[in-house]
Amino acid sequence: MPAPAALRVVHETEGIDLVAAERAAGQFLQALGVSTGTESLRGTPGRMARAYAELFSPRPFDLTTFPNDEGYDELVLARNIPVRSVCEHHLLPFVGTAHVGYLPGRRILGLSKLARVVEHFACRPQVQERLTKQVADWLQNQLEPKGVGVVIEAEHTCMTLRGVQATGSSTLTSTLLGTLRNDARSRSEFLALAGLT
Repeated sequence: MPAPAALRVVHETEGIDLVAAERAAGQFLQALGVSTGTESLRGTPGRMARAYAELFSPRPFDLTTFPNDEGYDELVLARNIPVRSVCEHHLLPFVGTAHVGYLPGRRILGLSKLARVVEHFACRPQVQERLTKQVADWLQNQLEPKGVGVVIEAEHTCMTLRGVQATGSSTLTSTLLGTLRNDARSRSEFLALAGLT
């Protein structure tokens, strides 16, 4: 039986117009009383536009899976995957780490793809709760594993640099599906191996 073709994962965008973004960034700074007339600030609107374009543009990747010929039925876990995203409420960054694991079914996933999936959903204006669930649901749908677990811990600059200014605080979110949700032993193993207990 031939191997299934790898799924090409591309983030759909409505198109990026860097010229318009740079113009808008300049107007934004001017409206806040920040002059871009000095040598050091002259290029800032363009840099802002390119920075946000990068933050909102995940790299395409091929979701490669392989047959689980050995019938491996233990947890596969990638810990400390870097997460960087932008809060959709203030467009300020949040950064942290994700722990992503699954209990294989018929197929196993190339390990680097766990980090690629996190990046795919993080590269857009987001809330951490949705990001956590999107990663878990997507892996559940694509892999059909026996269970999926995703935990994200992140520091939100919209909370640490402004408003309440809760410096050093972090937010923890989790989504557990299948066996990792329904079986207490499997759930405990996932949380322990992720370093959360």
